[in-house]
Formats: sequence, C-alpha cells, structure tokens
Amino acid sequence: MVNKTIKIKSGKVAKIIGGKEIFIVAEIGKNFIQTEEERPIAEYLRNAKELIDAAAEAGVDAVKFQTHELSDEQLNVPIVGPHAPSFDRYPWVRRNTEATPIRFWRAIKKHAEKRRLVFFSTPMSRKAAEKLDKVGVPIWKVASGDMLDYALLDYMFETDKPLIISSGQVSLAELDGIVGHIRARGIQFALLYCVSHYPCPKEFFNLGTIEHFQEKYPEAVIGFSDHSIENIDIPLAAVKLGAQIIEKHFSLSRDLFGTDHKVSMTPGEMKSLVEAIREDQYKKVNHKLYYGKKTKELEGAKNHMRPSFNKALVAARNLPKGTTLTKKMVYAMRPIKLIKGLPSEKFFEVIGHKTRAALKKYQPISWRVLKK
Repeated sequence: MVNKTIKIKSGKVAKIIGGKEIFIVAEIGKNFIQTEEERPIAEYLRNAKELIDAAAEAGVDAVKFQTHELSDEQLNVPIVGPHAPSFDRYPWVRRNTEATPIRFWRAIKKHAEKRRLVFFSTPMSRKAAEKLDKVGVPIWKVASGDMLDYALLDYMFETDKPLIISSGQVSLAELDGIVGHIRARGIQFALLYCVSHYPCPKEFFNLGTIEHFQEKYPEAVIGFSDHSIENIDIPLAAVKLGAQIIEKHFSLSRDLFGTDHKVSMTPGEMKSLVEAIREDQYKKVNHKLYYGKKTKELEGAKNHMRPSFNKALVAARNLPKGTTLTKKMVYAMRPIKLIKGLPSEKFFEVIGHKTRAALKKYQPISWRVLKK
C-alpha cells in the first residue's frame, strides 16, 4: 500500500496531510490589502495578523498567503486579469511586492506558529520562492496559473520540499507531464482539483475528477481548492468523495477592496465549514449533484485566464551574442499573450543553447534567437 501522508513542520507546529483528519487551509492570499490607497507595511502586517487570529479561531490547520516579486513575474505592459477587470496587473503586483519585504513574511510566520497554525505561501515566481526559502516554509504551493512555469518548478524541485499543486489552469496531459517530473525526483506531493473561476458557479464543478486523480496518482494526497461562495455543500461533497485537503479563500469581509475578497469565506462561514467537516456532516451531502464525469478533460485546458496568467521565457539580463543560457539567465514572466517568446514549459529545453544575437533584459526568448 502506498504511504502518501505528508508530515510538515512549521516552527514547533507539526501536522500530517493525508492522515485521519482533513487538512483545512485558510487561503489568506493577499487579503491583508484592504484599501484602494496604498498603506504602510505596518498596517498590512496588522491586517495579516488579524486574519491569522480569525483563521485560528475558526479551527483551520494552516494559513496560506501569496508572495510576489515583480522583477521576474510581471512584464511592464498594460493588462488586466479576466477575474479583476479594474486592476492593471503591473502596478498591482508591484504593490504586493513592496508591501511584503522579507521581514513581513518572517513576522507573520512567527505569528501563525504562535497560534498553532502551519504557515506557508504560494510563490508567484522563482525569486519569490527564493525569498520564502529564506523565511523557511515547510511546503510549496504552486498556483494554477504557474503550473507550467518550469523556471519556478525547477527551483522548488531542487529543495526536495513537498509540493501542493493545483489543476485549475492545466489540461490532463499537462498535469501528467508535471507529475512525471515530480515522480522522477521522488518528491512527495498533493494535488488539488480546482476550477479557476472567481467566483465559481456550482455547475462548473466536476468533482468526479477527485476520484480520477486518486486512481491515476495513488501516491498523492488529493484535495480540493474551492472558489464557490454559495454554500458549503460543494467542499463537503469533495470530502465525501475523498478529498483530504480543503482550501478556501479567507477574508474578514467580502466587501473589502482587493481581487480575492469577493470569493472568500468570512470567519463565521469558515468556522461553520470546519465544524461540518470535523463532525462528519459531509456524509449527508448529495455529492452526485456536482459529480459530473470522472474522466472528463479538465476545465483548465481552455480556462479563460490562461492567456493573461501563463508565462513566456525572457532574458533575465543583458546577454551578449554567443551566450550559453543557464537557468539564472532565463525568467518566466506574464502575460504570455503579449510576450512573443517560448512558453515557460520550454524552460528545460532552452537551457544550454547559445544566443544567435545579443539580447536585452526582458527580451523574449524564441527559437529564432537561439542556436539549435
């Protein structure tokens, strides 16, 4: 029998993912940003600690944030995300980067552990992962939009830390390729079924995918990242079908300013969900309403957010003609629809090739500018 439990430790807080209890994650993300106008870092820190306190009171196991580093994530071009048409991505990512220096992450990690919660964060680029590695996260979470960012994945693989990956913006074939890399390195991992719509209507779910994942990836802990806000029946149905991780966005109020508040659970709602799971109320839910077809192609294969959130390869610095590319000379950056370079999943293929001509920093990398 496959032993697929993942033991993680955050400070003195130790948890098991895939054990007898469902691992419940409050996805705070960047919900410590709550006003349209920029505020001092100290205020963001107070907000983050308040959210951690509320999550602890709700009874979750872990709090997860999102970590940005503008310089290797978002190209300076005007673009808005489909889920937040009022937000120009470049200044939004810049604000998130400037709001969270490394001292911010160290402080909230310490506070989370004080509240007996596991702390981790989703790095949105390789440099963000490097920062979090210095902070000391026990596990990596890969965002749906970064599942094809092999520059980021490569860094994570080299740390040998467990991974939580998400299916929201990949196809079944793309997911299988990612799992192949993970398996080749012998890294423990969890896989979350996810639909990247914010909020996600109940008719979009195909929870039979959870059973498909269990059968295809028996060594993985299978879970569910949920963006619905109508009721708790959908995550409870996921638990009934075998999900051992439940991740929900978390905010003090859905009326606050920011991209994710509107799809978040409030503290009272999160507490109700945690209690329902711990008291086995999921056994009464009619999971067939959301089951769909077990082997159906993932919604992520044609997800509307892919053109804005997937990444392309660019030069990480000025490169003279004839330069042999190394990993640190290549960035994977958003948005792929405005960068005429190779997609980020070609990262391993370009390493070792020489440039035909000089490249400027952030210039797209294509086969046309490389010697094959």
